[in-house]
Amino acid sequence: MPRVPATERRPLLAAAALRVLARDGLAAVTTRAVVAEAGMKLASFHYVYDSRTELLRDLVAGVVEGEREGALAGLADVDLAGLAERPDAAAVEEVLLGCLRGYLALVVADPGREQGMFELTQHALREPTLDGLAGEQYAHYHALVAELLDELGARLGVTWDADLADLARLVVALTDGLTLAWLADRDAEATERTARLAARAVAGHAVLAQAGAAVVP
Repeated sequence: MPRVPATERRPLLAAAALRVLARDGLAAVTTRAVVAEAGMKLASFHYVYDSRTELLRDLVAGVVEGEREGALAGLADVDLAGLAERPDAAAVEEVLLGCLRGYLALVVADPGREQGMFELTQHALREPTLDGLAGEQYAHYHALVAELLDELGARLGVTWDADLADLARLVVALTDGLTLAWLADRDAEATERTARLAARAVAGHAVLAQAGAAVVP
């Protein structure tokens, strides 16, 4: 493998760790397995990481960024400009449902990744050397959702009747449930129905603006 600058090794190793996690489970995410997956030497790992825990933190950050991209990709088929001209509850619901569909598409495309992330959470809660990692993982999730709700509210010209941090916790709880249910039964139709109910529940917290609100670029 060509020499990789140190600044590029961390994201490459974190991506390799995620592939190992998704394919083989958390126990398989050893430093040797990760460097082998990345096509690097073991020394490359120790040059940029002080510990496996540090690697797992980067892995979580990478997953969160991917989920943000997935949620926004779910809006590709949503007419945001048109919905912003009639910012009613149904419009907010459609936008939120688009984001949920985008996220769930990631789950369906790589179920092992989501299983691995749940496994990581549970393991971190029991493993003293990973103290705080589960909390950091969910803090990332909550921050991502709060940011998306704020952005979508601005685009639709609506505000929210609850604190964004609290709404974000609600959305993460709903998406966790949707994910676990789909992983258990792989029922796409039931998941779609439940996702719509979840979007409707969150949309109920939108404070609607006047019709004709402009879309924020």
